[in-house]
Amino acid sequence: MNGRDRFRQSRARIEAHADGSLRLAVLADTHSALHPAAVTHLAALRPDAILHAGDIGDRAILDSLRRIAPLFAVRGNIDGRAPDLADALTLDVVSGGALLLRILLLHMAVDGPRLRADAARLAHSHSASLVVCGHSHVPLIARDGDIAVFNPGSAGPRRFALPVLFGTIDVSHLAVHLAHFACESGRPWKPAPRPTSS
Repeated sequence: MNGRDRFRQSRARIEAHADGSLRLAVLADTHSALHPAAVTHLAALRPDAILHAGDIGDRAILDSLRRIAPLFAVRGNIDGRAPDLADALTLDVVSGGALLLRILLLHMAVDGPRLRADAARLAHSHSASLVVCGHSHVPLIARDGDIAVFNPGSAGPRRFALPVLFGTIDVSHLAVHLAHFACESGRPWKPAPRPTSS
């Protein structure tokens, strides 16, 4: 493996409001075709920052997101290497110098509802309590041991029968709330309940 192929990591921090609140919008897998209504719905939520978990495609998508809020993005498997795109980003949400939440943002992190071993090791090595990822296009809110896992789903072209979604992370001093929203309508989205066997 040469130096250009090395897994590249970065760190950043974002300051919460004085009351400890913060709203992050989260996207992944836009694949050069961000849903046309998504920008309007994202702007209406007035996020403090936007996270993109990779498979961006056309970099112009990042420019449109930056017009809404500060942007933090990582490289997906379809994205070329670029100085401003790490493979993994550790993001500290802080309030008055106190750490409220440490997020590990990377593209490939789950195998079904569980973290892959390499992603779990990386999250533990950075003391991250939340992993945000993409790649599967499958929306996910889960917990794997002591780490919360969030995949916002794909905000790009529809794959199979999967919904086209983005997500939010709402942080307060008391809790972290994860949610999905439909790109088409901007309304909250939840998976259909599984049928119960009789």
